[in-house]
Amino acid sequence: MSDNSQVPNPAHIQADSMLARRFGKETVNYFSSSPLNRLSFLRSDHPFLSAALKHPSTRFVILKDLAPLTRSPAALYYAKYDEVRKLVAQTIYDKSEEEIIKEHDSRKTEPHLIFLGVDESVKQDAFSWKIYSGTPYFALDISEKGSEEQQTNAKEVLSGFEAQGLSFLQARVAMTFSANEAAIYAQGRALIDWNTRNSYCGTCGSRTISVNSGTKRACPPTDLARVAEGQSAAKPGCSTRTTLSNLSFPRTDPTIIVAVISTDAKRILLGRSKRFPPNWYSTLAGFIEPAESVEDAVRREVWEEAGVTLSRVIIHSTQPWPYPANLMIGAIAQVSDPAHETINLQHDPELEDARWFEIAEVQEALRVGTSNLDQGPGEGYKEGGLRLPPPTAIANQLIQAAIDIDFLKADNSKI
Repeated sequence: MSDNSQVPNPAHIQADSMLARRFGKETVNYFSSSPLNRLSFLRSDHPFLSAALKHPSTRFVILKDLAPLTRSPAALYYAKYDEVRKLVAQTIYDKSEEEIIKEHDSRKTEPHLIFLGVDESVKQDAFSWKIYSGTPYFALDISEKGSEEQQTNAKEVLSGFEAQGLSFLQARVAMTFSANEAAIYAQGRALIDWNTRNSYCGTCGSRTISVNSGTKRACPPTDLARVAEGQSAAKPGCSTRTTLSNLSFPRTDPTIIVAVISTDAKRILLGRSKRFPPNWYSTLAGFIEPAESVEDAVRREVWEEAGVTLSRVIIHSTQPWPYPANLMIGAIAQVSDPAHETINLQHDPELEDARWFEIAEVQEALRVGTSNLDQGPGEGYKEGGLRLPPPTAIANQLIQAAIDIDFLKADNSKI
């Protein structure tokens, strides 16, 4: 059973304010509320990045084929610069982005290196830059790919980690870290995954390069590899270079996820897919389509998947989901007419089953039946009982809110 302490509890949700008194405390979900100040405006400041990279306090989140390096299944391992210097040269930020683009050679590759931000809570022996100080964090991909030299260096770095007894966490979804570590890992994973998927220009097909410390990719107008082939360094024209769209930015796919309440507010609608373990149900979810509001997407997805027609939809909270890059927009919705509660799975065959569950059964499942998909239920669970996602999943937070009597009695028009 998942530990509630994994759910973030940042200071701002405890602060008193008019909005907090009117709407209640903000719900903060797993993978969010990172302890790092991203300092996004310094991502192109190479003197800053160069100094941060080599500082003794700097830490690196290491990923191999998107699996994080860990001390244990519940704790990331943070490497120091000396442990990764074979892959990350001290001179990597010595040139400006303009110079790097101008000197692009597609025969050469570098491992994905992402500046994540600075943990400003650390004061002792902290890195300082102008008015900013703390511990810098980077994410580094040490997958064995790229040039022969890069692969050889990656193997050496990997051997050093293996000698320490460290291992890469192999899990479809990693949800065992503390709240702070989960947010740091999520940021690194999402950006490394995006860089890996966008190694080539979507317009001309030529290789792109990472800029802005791993948060943008550019399609260079020249390639020195062409000179070696007896051609001009200038590449054929690419329409992306005629506008600001020459830069590619990371994508985030908005997705709705919703807890549905019956007309009498005594039941909640849950569904299950074929990949779920026995008796394991969750809230309904789906992608938002172009030119569709969040509320419209909620109503459409619930009707398509379960045949239920919704009325009022309210937005509850959100959760970044780095698998690969979704923003889960959590909602709670209600059916206004009992005639619209009839379940019909014949529209979209995505769900194996959908049911209305009594509040008491849901409350019992929240008490003893929550778990990740690959884990067993909690102590006290009776075989055959309802099982639900853990508190680290936004689905769990939505279900808790949907069956909260005070929440249901509140004036939801305020939300």
